[in-house]
Amino acid sequence: MKHTTSTAMSRRARVNALSGLMAACLALSALSACDKPASSQAEATSPSSETATLIHQDNGTELMVVSNAEAEEGPIGSVREVPLPGVLEATGQVWFDDKLVSTIISRLTGRIEEMLSSQWQMVHRGELVMKVYSPDYMSAEAEYLAATPSGSQGAQTRTFGIPPAFGVAASLKEAAVRKLDLLGFSRADIAAIRTPNPTVWVTAPISGIIVSKNVVRGQAVNPGDQLLALATLQRVWITADIYQDDMSRVYVGQSLEAVTASYPGKVFKGTVQKISPNLDPNIHTLQLRCQVENPDSLLKPQMLARVRLVTSAGRALVIPQSALAFDDNAYFAFVVTGANSFERRKVEIGDWSEPGYFRVISGLKPGERFLTKESLRFNALWHGATAKIS
Repeated sequence: MKHTTSTAMSRRARVNALSGLMAACLALSALSACDKPASSQAEATSPSSETATLIHQDNGTELMVVSNAEAEEGPIGSVREVPLPGVLEATGQVWFDDKLVSTIISRLTGRIEEMLSSQWQMVHRGELVMKVYSPDYMSAEAEYLAATPSGSQGAQTRTFGIPPAFGVAASLKEAAVRKLDLLGFSRADIAAIRTPNPTVWVTAPISGIIVSKNVVRGQAVNPGDQLLALATLQRVWITADIYQDDMSRVYVGQSLEAVTASYPGKVFKGTVQKISPNLDPNIHTLQLRCQVENPDSLLKPQMLARVRLVTSAGRALVIPQSALAFDDNAYFAFVVTGANSFERRKVEIGDWSEPGYFRVISGLKPGERFLTKESLRFNALWHGATAKIS
């Protein structure tokens, strides 16, 4: 019994000693924490915050001022001005030459009686393409026959009691011929009229391919309806876009070459025929209309083509892709305005032959300094500073 009591007392002593040791360790830890600087304790308890402030300028721009640490992390570069070669290239699209396109429009109310043509068919000028039924044709032909002073028609005219000396018959005939002419009759068709007929054959106005066919047999038509459209591909338009910086290098009558991916070994010759008077305000480009010879009809409408023009040398501004931040459907660069201040500048860009670089269309000037990297992080700082103001 005495031995058991001594054993219990020994265990209790060990527990008390261990508790004292733990209390001493905690006290030492507290003392060491007190010795640390306040800034170190703040870093251990909260993440570092990036500071940026927006300053409104009198000219309407806003400058972002950041801390020295933030500014030092952004490498600085300047806008490069590089020479342009004496060959100007632009991407274009093939279209019909509107001078070689003709449409057949309905001039009265009627019905398609017969069709002799189909879409994409080649037809020749004067070839019969469709027959149209309309009582208006018969009325116009009857007026013409009544006004013609020959045979029974002439006797019918004289029954009105109007002497031919007054030239009324000639005036009536001229009006009847004019009416038939407006209905699409040629002078040969008018001279061949012998009896009124409610149907008439429509012929092709030019030689070409039927590129659109909007009617079928039995379909009713009204004045103004487009029935057929014909075009030829012996000569085509190519519309190409050039940047506003290259406007001075292009003129009407300038020779050009066009190539396509469909025919890589074929070069098509042409000239600049028209220059658009309007500039696209979104991408700062101007459109050219180039007339290109297409003797084998290889170029097709809406085909993409690459246009090359021999011009005088020019200059262009380039910027690395890493310096741009894409935000709100636009590109932005951070232009250095001071030791720790930057302007978020909208930049219009275009394609450039050097990998990793873009051509500057607008927004930057030669020699201006900007952040070449960290543009995404600085863009986030900009939004953060804007959110604080709002």
